[in-house]
Amino acid sequence: MNEAFERNVLENVLTASLKEQRRARRWGIFFKILTFSYLFLILALFMGWIGNSEKISVEAHTAVVDLQGTIAAGGETNSALVIDGLKAAFEDKNTKAVILRANSPGGSPVQSGMMHDEIERLKKQYPQTPFYVVIEDICASGCYYAAVTGNKIFSDKASIVGSIGVLMDGFGFTGVMEKVGVERRLLTAGTNKGFLDPFSPQSEEQKAKAVGMLTEVHQQFINVVKTGRGKKLVDNPDLFTGLVWSGEAGLKLGLVDALGSVQSVARDVVKVENIVDFTPQPTYADRLARQLGVAAATTLSSQLQMQLK
Repeated sequence: MNEAFERNVLENVLTASLKEQRRARRWGIFFKILTFSYLFLILALFMGWIGNSEKISVEAHTAVVDLQGTIAAGGETNSALVIDGLKAAFEDKNTKAVILRANSPGGSPVQSGMMHDEIERLKKQYPQTPFYVVIEDICASGCYYAAVTGNKIFSDKASIVGSIGVLMDGFGFTGVMEKVGVERRLLTAGTNKGFLDPFSPQSEEQKAKAVGMLTEVHQQFINVVKTGRGKKLVDNPDLFTGLVWSGEAGLKLGLVDALGSVQSVARDVVKVENIVDFTPQPTYADRLARQLGVAAATTLSSQLQMQLK
């Protein structure tokens, strides 16, 4: 009888111990899942996998898209990024007008040209939606190339506007090389393969070709400005020389239509003070991918240059 009692007690203890172990295991799994979910949520927010949905406003609004910084392919400001924001702004049924908030010294003429052409396409696709450009600190060179698409251009009186020109810069090291006794040994297959090589004496023929190319691109820029601004432009011999002006002087020259800010244009011109920012925000993953892509492209370019130069 004692043996049976002891066996029952032992079985009860073992059963209770197993139940406790199972309960502890379940709670352990639960807390592990909870911790993993929390960490995944933090990572997703940090990487921008969630919380980056399209801008939606159920009210009438003035849409704003930023054009900030140097315009360059693969950079923080490029045609694809700006156009994505403008496209979303135009497509929103509650958008009453779209404003491009410009604050850029310019950059790639190719990116600027792509931006210009796509904006013109969007304007034709959504003719009922006015498109304005508001210049903040600066809108020069390639930025102004894109800005001339605006139905009206506004700026502050102290904004920097213009720089309608094209440049190609570089260095010449031949004098330094002679002083330190370094001999340049450049072998090419193709008369102009070493075009404007900074370690070789400048060729007048190659210089003339480079100036001709710059003149061609400059004329494209001039044509775009004349088409966009039309009869608003004042006949001034310095207008297309690459000079910049203040917003107040730009107003007199026809580079700008009026003085104003995003807030004043939304309030007084669009008459819809509710402003919604449609500027795409690159996620951390996007920035990381871009940096890795640029690094890979640079490495590949270096390898190709070593092989093909």
